[in-house]
Amino acid sequence: MEGGFGSGFGADFGSGGGGGGKLDPGLIMEQVKVQIAVANAQELLQRMTDKCFRKCIGKPGGALDNSEQKCIAMCMDRYMDSWNTVSRAYNSRLQRERANM
Repeated sequence: MEGGFGSGFGADFGSGGGGGGKLDPGLIMEQVKVQIAVANAQELLQRMTDKCFRKCIGKPGGALDNSEQKCIAMCMDRYMDSWNTVSRAYNSRLQRERANM
């Protein structure tokens, strides 16, 4: 995935549709937002994988047994639910703080 980050990011910046080499600030901001969202999703997946693997897999082998599969599924569900709860609370707080500015 690292290759996809670098190649699309730099290549799209300068191609403003024949605008004489001018950078479109709106386009740049959208690209940055997408890059941040992708990085956040990758971090979430990595943390969830690490945590649930350590919790559920006692002895790594060629396949997961039934109890390991159930543990992984439940762990990932709980992790995602927790992430969503924290994200909603954080976004709500940001909106309140912006409204008070």
